[in-house]
Amino acid sequence: MLAPYRFHIRNMDKPLGMRYFSRSLLTFMLMWLLTSSTNTGWAQQLPGAERIMASYTKSEVRIPMRDGTTLFTAIYAPIDQSVAYPILISRTPYGCQPYGEDRYLPRIGPSALMEDEKYIFVHQDVRGRWMSEGQFDNMRPHVDGPEPIDESSDTWDTIDWLLKNVKNNSGKVGIWGISYPGFYSAAALAEHHPALVCASPQAPISDFFFDDFHHNGAYLLSYFLATNTFGYQHKGPSNWKWYTEINPPSRDAWKFYMDLIPLEKAKDYFPEGNEFWSSLVDHPNYDSYWQKRNILPHLKNIKTNVLTVGGLFDAEDLYGPLNIYSKIEASNPDIFNAIVMGPWSHGDWAQRGDHVQRVGKIPFGSNIAQTYQKEIEAPFFRHFLKDDPNKPNFEAIMFDTGAKAWKVFENWPPESANAETLFFSTDNRLLKSPSTQSGNLSFTSDPADPVPYRERKNIQFRFTPRPYMTDDQRFAAERDDVLVFQTPPLQSAMTVVGKIKSHLQVSTSQSDADWIVKLIDVYPEDHPPVEGSGKVIDVGGFQQMVRSEVIRGRFRNSFEQPEPFEPNKIETVNLVLQDVNHTFKSGHRIMIQVQSTWFPLIDRNPQKYVENIFKATAEDYVSAQHKVWCGTQEGSSIELNVLAP
Repeated sequence: MLAPYRFHIRNMDKPLGMRYFSRSLLTFMLMWLLTSSTNTGWAQQLPGAERIMASYTKSEVRIPMRDGTTLFTAIYAPIDQSVAYPILISRTPYGCQPYGEDRYLPRIGPSALMEDEKYIFVHQDVRGRWMSEGQFDNMRPHVDGPEPIDESSDTWDTIDWLLKNVKNNSGKVGIWGISYPGFYSAAALAEHHPALVCASPQAPISDFFFDDFHHNGAYLLSYFLATNTFGYQHKGPSNWKWYTEINPPSRDAWKFYMDLIPLEKAKDYFPEGNEFWSSLVDHPNYDSYWQKRNILPHLKNIKTNVLTVGGLFDAEDLYGPLNIYSKIEASNPDIFNAIVMGPWSHGDWAQRGDHVQRVGKIPFGSNIAQTYQKEIEAPFFRHFLKDDPNKPNFEAIMFDTGAKAWKVFENWPPESANAETLFFSTDNRLLKSPSTQSGNLSFTSDPADPVPYRERKNIQFRFTPRPYMTDDQRFAAERDDVLVFQTPPLQSAMTVVGKIKSHLQVSTSQSDADWIVKLIDVYPEDHPPVEGSGKVIDVGGFQQMVRSEVIRGRFRNSFEQPEPFEPNKIETVNLVLQDVNHTFKSGHRIMIQVQSTWFPLIDRNPQKYVENIFKATAEDYVSAQHKVWCGTQEGSSIELNVLAP
């Protein structure tokens, strides 16, 4: 969801201090160039904009919505008017900068290839953001029917105006967007305009209680610095940022987040009127506020063709693309609906130029984004918008993050996969058959000494978390408050696809707890080094995280109605980990780690049950002994979907 600085997307993987330096310097230079009345023409342009200026003209308009609100819209039309062009829209809360008809973006389409092929590219500030009028509603709810105002109606009105007022358009429209613009692309599908023939939601949010700021009810403290981005209303159309950013008083990220006990202290960092923070605090459960912001129930009766795109290592929006694709597939069987998931972090598929794709330390190959842009994305839009006869003939294209190769499937998840269960044992093994002896492994979880989500030396201020998705987990395996279960070295390769279902039997000495489950690929100790991005990486014994997830234990039975644990009573906690496509190679091991803190990725559970953790007191944070029960068919286990060799 989070890519508010359009010009700094490559900086988003850097520590916050480095990004603040580059951002503040570049922002000063940009705003001097873009707002100075003494600078005109080419001197005002962003680096690379001359390529777009040579092929496109830019116009700026205010498009009226059905309630009279006008939305700022920038239109880039090909200079060559000898043929009619389809329209391709991107709607964003992050601003259509640079503003001014003589000031051009260096990137106006999904790829340089598509810019060269020529479309009428339309960028729009959504309601209540930047140069558009109205009130902003974070993940504005969809309201069924033709009259209410929502993102679908705003998109409809925009398309209708463009078709009637933009010269030389072909009458066909598409929409695309990455992150929050991906949500707007998905929201456009509900009660969509008949001219909208294709859409590509990329890294879209679908439900705010399970992506970005929440995971299964746990608050992602790691998004704390992004809160102001969505918290404040502007007083009217603005070409300059109207909200402030949080400025941590210390460079020590660990200390800063540790000092946020109780979590209520966080309010001191938000100027008065932060609507988003108030929403987080006032709605700790999956109540009607969050349920209304779930776009999935509205993805029905769709006639538009859809290509959903995501990254298998997207720390921000992994739930969204998988569930949007799945919902559309189940509810709209007669349309083209496909999904592509590559070995990418958030938005990496839009990168330009040749490079080795890496997430964290793990390289996955060269020019993976370019292959996607050339062979998947551009042909999708070309066929449905330009009547190219080469119709896409795929359903699911998934990168195998273990074999490091693309795989094409007729459906996702593959129907040919077989469910296999691995059972936890009290001697830290993963067994194909449960032990006949039941017992438990226990650990002490202390909010004053939480398990870091990365090695402490790598924990820095970041706008959003990213590289940890493939981190080596040996640092965690060495802790007493992390339980480790693993298989012997595999005798043959094993490909795991789709969702992972963990079934935990647990108890706690207190009345609340979080539960984190991690699926890990353990490399052999004698594994040779690998090369990537000019670096040689020692992966002998590396414990590569493949997938991980958290659930706030109070929501084990219902996200709407939380309930405490009864101390020392054994209870079931089922936790679904999002889809993977990963081959565990011969000689590797499959490892599961179970823990109860994951800091500061998520906030700390007080472990004494309180109605609202955002309002807990310091005295509510207590140490607890947790137990994971193993053995017999009813003991803790993990269910994997395995493809036949």
